[in-house]
Amino acid sequence: MAGARRAQQMALDSRLGIPLIFAGDVIHGLKTIFPVPLAEASSFDPVLAQRTARAMAIEATAAGLHLTFAPMADVARDQRWGRVVEGAGEDVTLTALLSAARVRGFQTRDLRRDDSLLACPKHFAAYGAVAAGLEYGSVDISDETLRETHLPPFGSSFAAGALTTMAAFSEINGVPATADRALLTDLLRGEMGFRGFVFSDYTADEELIAHGFAEDERDAARLAVLAGVDMSMQSGLYIRYLPELVKTGAVPMATVDVAVRRILYVKAAMGLFENPWRSLDAETEARNIATPAHRALAREAAARSVVLLQNDGVLPIDPDKARRIALIGPFGEDKDNLYGPWAFYGDPGKGVDIASGLRAALPDPGKLTVVRGSSIHEAIEGGIAEAVKAAKAADVVLLALGEAQDMSGEAQSRTTIEIPAAQQALADAVAATGKPVVVLLRHGRALALHEGVANANAVLATWFLGSESGHAIADILLGKVDPSGKLPVSFPWESGQEPFFYDRKSTGRPVLGQGSTEYKARYATTDNSARYPFGHGLSYTRFALDKLELSDAALRWDKSIDVSVRVINKGPRKGSEVVQLYIRDRVASRTRPIRELKHMERVTLDPGGNRTVRFALSRADLEFVGAGNRRIAEPGLFDLWVGQSSVDGLHTQITLYAEEPSRA
Repeated sequence: MAGARRAQQMALDSRLGIPLIFAGDVIHGLKTIFPVPLAEASSFDPVLAQRTARAMAIEATAAGLHLTFAPMADVARDQRWGRVVEGAGEDVTLTALLSAARVRGFQTRDLRRDDSLLACPKHFAAYGAVAAGLEYGSVDISDETLRETHLPPFGSSFAAGALTTMAAFSEINGVPATADRALLTDLLRGEMGFRGFVFSDYTADEELIAHGFAEDERDAARLAVLAGVDMSMQSGLYIRYLPELVKTGAVPMATVDVAVRRILYVKAAMGLFENPWRSLDAETEARNIATPAHRALAREAAARSVVLLQNDGVLPIDPDKARRIALIGPFGEDKDNLYGPWAFYGDPGKGVDIASGLRAALPDPGKLTVVRGSSIHEAIEGGIAEAVKAAKAADVVLLALGEAQDMSGEAQSRTTIEIPAAQQALADAVAATGKPVVVLLRHGRALALHEGVANANAVLATWFLGSESGHAIADILLGKVDPSGKLPVSFPWESGQEPFFYDRKSTGRPVLGQGSTEYKARYATTDNSARYPFGHGLSYTRFALDKLELSDAALRWDKSIDVSVRVINKGPRKGSEVVQLYIRDRVASRTRPIRELKHMERVTLDPGGNRTVRFALSRADLEFVGAGNRRIAEPGLFDLWVGQSSVDGLHTQITLYAEEPSRA
């Protein structure tokens, strides 16, 4: 704080007196660490995302920041990519909704508020489509895919009020984004109407040389500023070369004026000229950081981010019946891997690990035995023997396995998305005891699970849940909170299926039903499906859907159809279900995905309760990018499903008319 105040005073004492913007990576928390964005996406709840972003903004601004380099609005199609953990997963609709919610939470409607934190949706554009999931790699996609899959989350973020964005590290179709005028000026500003300013990513302008796109640093600075990069991050190229480039005419002065004007516009919108000392108050910092209210919200968000992948009835655990519980695995009593990547400001020592959470929740903490069994990557001498002994003595085994937090994040691309071999061996040995096993997965991407894990009695996706990890996991395990998360990414059977996403297209030779698979679009060794599909997530109670009804089976061109379905809680517990609406265009001038998520709604019901959920389906929901990059909806037949995941649901059909049918 003191250093920031000195820097701001120096800026104000300079010739022009223009205040500084202080920025940092507050991706999922400052001191209070919330679930990583991918985990929170499992809530399928934009309201929750907005609430946690608001709490992050209060802490970040109290610490002196004006801007965060978040949210990541990239749609992630390949789980080998390390930065899957920063976004909302594989679906464009979910990513667009959550990105916009986070922008609203960070900023509020009034950018001049002291606790308004400027958002920076990134990485423009299509960074989630890097080839083979390789960080900093190349992107080669069609204009239709760019506009249909990768731009909408940015569009929703800008509509929510975002005034900055960051260019991607990658090249798109042969041109690095940092030097792509067609992308950063023609498309971003011309087509999308963006009014704010563009950052380069960290030294990305300098990296144009390594791309083979710029001759030297001077050329790199010229290309970036002419493309529409208004602020160069970290490289120093603009400071060193822009004066000379303007003097020689290589860069018009008008170009620099426009870039400066954009930055000044944002500073003015934030009220920095009137109040350059906002967010630089020590008393506010002490009052607003790591508050009990924020910790409570972190616990709620963490619990709602957990996904119950499978359960044969072993969960929830009744402490009165399970007299002895064994917690086995490298993450049981581990605080170093609670938070996940991008938690620079958090104190790991203040996080709650699984063992601590269980001890606090169990009536008799002495029931819990904790054994590592293995390290994250390596076997421990005698570790498996100790784990087997503990498992045999227990009534139920909790097996805490997964990824270290440095296995996800920037520059953490992987060729395999399985858990390390040492942990697989541990899982196999524990499974062989025949005791009931509950697997607690810690991870920042979808995983390909080997059978020793996948055959457990129950499996929970617990991601990186942040400060309140242990309390939230205990709440779920003991039934205090009903699991309600849904997968924002598909879990494949094997790593080799990647890139895998649910809204893929059919081929000319699809595998259908139980017929022959000879000469069909399939893998020789693996099923085409996901082990756990997008949108999947179980509950301790049982939900059913019925009475799917349409206000009209025909959608008129400028109207909407009311789609309603009844949700019933047929189980013994209060719980929440996410009702999901998917469509498929049966015949179109461009091939269309086999399913597309269009709407969703979270419903909480008491035992025996029911509620009718309604969605308004409009022509905009049926549009796609057609010839000339125009969004069009073509008349014809559409399949419609309302269900609990991307692979189930009640089915009906609607017809889109080209114009109002004649009433004659």
